[in-house]
Amino acid sequence: MSRPRILLVDDNAEFVNLLARFLESEGWAPVTASRGRQALDILALEKPAAAAVDILLPDMMGYDVAQALRRADVPFVFMTGVFKGARAAAEARVKHGALGYFEKPFEAKRLAEMLRSLKPAEKGAPEPPPPGPPDDEADFDVEVAVETEDTVPGMELTGKIAFREGGVVQGVLHGKPVEAAPVKPAAPRVRMPAAQGRLGEQFPELITAFYEAQQTGELTVQKGKVKKTIYFEKGRPCFAISNLLNDRFGHFLVRVGKITPAQFDSLGNEAKSSGKRLGDLLVERGLLKDAERLYYLAQQLKAIIYSIFAWEDGEYRLHFTDRAAGESVKLDLHPANLIARGVKKLYKPERLRRLIAPEDYLVPSSQPSYDLYDVEIEKWEAEILPLVDGNRPVAELVARSGRPAHVVHAFLYAMVALRILEKRPG
Repeated sequence: MSRPRILLVDDNAEFVNLLARFLESEGWAPVTASRGRQALDILALEKPAAAAVDILLPDMMGYDVAQALRRADVPFVFMTGVFKGARAAAEARVKHGALGYFEKPFEAKRLAEMLRSLKPAEKGAPEPPPPGPPDDEADFDVEVAVETEDTVPGMELTGKIAFREGGVVQGVLHGKPVEAAPVKPAAPRVRMPAAQGRLGEQFPELITAFYEAQQTGELTVQKGKVKKTIYFEKGRPCFAISNLLNDRFGHFLVRVGKITPAQFDSLGNEAKSSGKRLGDLLVERGLLKDAERLYYLAQQLKAIIYSIFAWEDGEYRLHFTDRAAGESVKLDLHPANLIARGVKKLYKPERLRRLIAPEDYLVPSSQPSYDLYDVEIEKWEAEILPLVDGNRPVAELVARSGRPAHVVHAFLYAMVALRILEKRPG
């Protein structure tokens, strides 16, 4: 039996691709469209078993696509990040014939269950994925450590650490901000086979895609021989692993100045001979307290995640396993603050100038991925936001702020990466 086709219509490429990959793992054959006209062309060629349509599309309203779906007798649901509330949901069902209404962020699993119920009964439920290698086949053995292939920039990590269990914050540790020293390259780059997609400047959008789909899974990024994986739990980054030697716990403690290289070498050799964990030995020797070990472990995880913001190329893969469930330490990082801080701290001035030019005009986004109150912003940033109305170029916003250009560019691009702001067309 062939897989039933599902039409997904949304102009957020990373979100719709993640959704398509997930639904594929659930037994569907996804077909994606980023424009309403493209969706209508697909519908004219082949009738899908069901559809999920974003309401606000670049070239038309999703309601127009819905009319065509109703004429073709295709059951569908709406997705939206803008039109929220019981009234909008009721209108979508009564006036436009939607059988479901999903406000972003939502759990992709709930969408899959709804779509399965929409499929005509006589055709049966979507067939399970064919037998094959497990979903995590492309993962890597973190025991195979490698040297860095590029300079890893230094970074300041905030002192507040929140831990989560079962989706609820269970505890918060407060410590001094940690400064991780940069790491110089030590090996030539080795080109690896193509992965799921090119990373490019898509890292913030990939994080947002997990958030909007409230998806549990993994995002693996790779550049040369270096691979790092972020674990997500219901859309929030909660854990990370890396095969980069300097990302390991002992090396990280040296980078932040908590232990000396000599102490690390001595205890590292003892850990190898005794089979004990380095962290346990540090506590035994009085170099770390139990609470400090937990604190610095969390800082190490944050450093792995933040370091990826400095990458300007690479490849990525998506997995939908739930290996984070087995981790005893899980962070509570809100994606909006993660993205904003990553852009501000790790995007270089020349990169920012390439992404947002002085002559660009910005406007509030018509489809924000996050609410402004999701993001921690400074007073001067809050004061400049009302000036972002499409009538002033970035250069004027910089002049009015009284701040260095690269600092203002970083804030503005962070808002663009969050889809709170967008470039004015034309």
